[in-house]
Amino acid sequence: MTQQDKQTQGIITPQIAHDAQAIPQEAFDWYDEYAHGIIDRREFMGRLAGLVALGFTMTTLTGAFLPNYALAEQVSFNDPAIQASYVKFPSPNGFGEGRGYLVIPDELLIAASTAGEARTIDPSKKAAVVLVIHENRGLNPYIEDVARRLAAQGYIALAPDALYSLGGYPGNDDAGRAMQSSLDKAKIEQDFIAAAQFLKAHPQSNGKLGAVGFCFGGYIVNMLAATIPYELNAGVPFYGTPAAMPLRNRVKGPLMLQFAELDQRVNDTWAEYETQLKANKADYIAYLYPNVHHGFHNDSTGRYDKATAELAWSRSLAFFETKLRSE
Repeated sequence: MTQQDKQTQGIITPQIAHDAQAIPQEAFDWYDEYAHGIIDRREFMGRLAGLVALGFTMTTLTGAFLPNYALAEQVSFNDPAIQASYVKFPSPNGFGEGRGYLVIPDELLIAASTAGEARTIDPSKKAAVVLVIHENRGLNPYIEDVARRLAAQGYIALAPDALYSLGGYPGNDDAGRAMQSSLDKAKIEQDFIAAAQFLKAHPQSNGKLGAVGFCFGGYIVNMLAATIPYELNAGVPFYGTPAAMPLRNRVKGPLMLQFAELDQRVNDTWAEYETQLKANKADYIAYLYPNVHHGFHNDSTGRYDKATAELAWSRSLAFFETKLRSE
């Protein structure tokens, strides 16, 4: 894993940046436990309350950890460079049917003949496709924005919602997390395999499939690299754990793995996974970003680190450019 030079933090606003930097590391560890279902919300909030004695307010603490999705929009849903819609896809080995947020770049679209009319796809044009995979709480606005960011770069992007069988993302992360944890994980995985295959077969696909995922989504990218290694042309897991041990010997890459130095839970899985990747002679590169937390790319929370997120994202885009467009 490549250790990068220390990056300057740039978290959402100067005040949140100051507050987040001052919060003890153990509080970030508590949030990680809460976000991954190890402790419940009551326990998490109770532990945070103990920090009030150190001079923090609960407003400061919750502002640093809980998402504000208004901050995460980098590409508007009505940006003329893209066209977004929701599509369904078959998933016979999963929950039967899946649903995702499909975003098409402008260069694949035919201009509408009249104002207000939807643009249509130009069947003569093709583009690489990228699956965008959410965290452990369903398809929230941050992940939809990541899909729009990729479409703005010229990719066809699809962001499935693992919660579709339960009615979809409920509008808040706590409920979404509880819903996702109630689902059969094996069927969720099959839904994402089906989504990847559906996207690769899109009529405007150039036949090259990429995938990027965050947290649980990072795990899913690693799982796809193991289950459909000859269909996935490039995978970028952000702070994701590896696929189940019996599957790992199938991973061939190419993969670009992004890790946060302060994310001990995920990082503890890396040494064993890298040993297997080397044994597989897999095509991979891994980056470890110093002094940042799990979730550093998510610009809706205080764990966001602007400089590191931009560096990791620029590397991800360059990787997709090479693997999906140039090779």
